[in-house]
Amino acid sequence: MSKRSGGSSSRSSGGSSSSSRSSGGRSGGSLSSSRSGGSTRSSSSSSSGGSTPSRTSNKKPSTGLGGSSGKRISAFPFRVPTSGVRRSVSTSSGSSAAAGCAGCGGCSGIGFGVIIVAVVLVILVSSGAFSSCGRTNTNVEITRSTIAREPLPKGSVNETPYYTDELGWINNQTTLLDGMRYFYQKTGVQPYLFITDTVNGSHFPRVEDLAAFAESLYDDLFTDEAHCLLVFFEYGDAYMDRYVCGSQAKTVIDDEAADILLDYIDKYYYYEGLSDEEFYSKAFRDAADRIMTVTRSPWIPVFIIIGIIALIALLLFWWSNVKKQKNIEAKRTQEILNTPLETFGDKEVDDLAKKYQEDKES
Repeated sequence: MSKRSGGSSSRSSGGSSSSSRSSGGRSGGSLSSSRSGGSTRSSSSSSSGGSTPSRTSNKKPSTGLGGSSGKRISAFPFRVPTSGVRRSVSTSSGSSAAAGCAGCGGCSGIGFGVIIVAVVLVILVSSGAFSSCGRTNTNVEITRSTIAREPLPKGSVNETPYYTDELGWINNQTTLLDGMRYFYQKTGVQPYLFITDTVNGSHFPRVEDLAAFAESLYDDLFTDEAHCLLVFFEYGDAYMDRYVCGSQAKTVIDDEAADILLDYIDKYYYYEGLSDEEFYSKAFRDAADRIMTVTRSPWIPVFIIIGIIALIALLLFWWSNVKKQKNIEAKRTQEILNTPLETFGDKEVDDLAKKYQEDKES
């Protein structure tokens, strides 16, 4: 299992598009964290078959996008994941009581308690405390999905294996494939993860070298345009990623969708409780759900709760005033009934008797 620690980075992004291609990129500052302290792994595995040479790897985070090709979109970065530290989130609740208004039976205390509880819920929802409990906060904001996407039709993909691991990072193939196959089922685009520390025999490739390598690799691995290839290169302190999506795949995995996937990679990289295969698997799974769903504004539930609070407060205020007015009228009637008739004049006695009769009939 990898050890993930915090770091710092800066980002910039930009891109361009045309009728036949799309490109975008991110760049980051110096790397200040690593997935592991530099372990040597002698075992290697590859889903594409065949044996692979053993390599020594120092695992460090890498995600990004940029670049383009004539018939596919591709992306490249020097991308540094946002740093993250594990923190615990705790919530608490309390009760509040207050003396009720005259004759309202403690309604103000109940109403005040309801409002306090509702305000606490608003704060918790808006801060994301419920969804953050027990998780690592890496300060990564996941890109919102603003487009309603449809998966590629069945039959678009000539299904292949899902990954090649030249560094021996993947120890549990089932776990990794669970998330990648879920991504395929949701989007109709088959993902492919290629993990390596060399490009054309070099541990120190240029950006252009990795771009050409990824393009060539796509043609070598696939016979369709419905795959999304992610090349994960890492050697020492050098880390680079490039994704290449076929011309069909890019109708689903556009720039925004790619950002979502890469954001989740950044986010889960710092989850210390995740193994390498769990880290990738969860990133693909959660990205698929977000990509294929238009993200609802987080403020909508907050506004709903505020509206409910306002309605409850209004009803309590109205009910309190009605009860108070009825109590006042009852008290006045009781005072009149308890007053001796001798204290009134003849006209007053007649008026009082008439009033009493009306009250009795009503």
